[in-house]
Amino acid sequence: MGAAFDIRLLSFEASSKIKVIKEVRSFCSYLGLKEAKELVENSPCVLKVGVSKEEAEEMVEKLKAIGAKALSFM
Repeated sequence: MGAAFDIRLLSFEASSKIKVIKEVRSFCSYLGLKEAKELVENSPCVLKVGVSKEEAEEMVEKLKAIGAKALSFM
């Protein structure tokens, strides 16, 4: 089994808030709109834990593409 990574949302551009919330919901399907909004508004925060390196890199790139600062770590 490969290493497990966590995804951390550091910050986001105010103009991208809705896009970031939608992207977070796509990664974390168990979150409702209210929970995803609260999570994003309280960044920095951990979005997801225990994902593969490939999944972590994909999530970070998608978040960066919409104006968020994010990172993955072990």
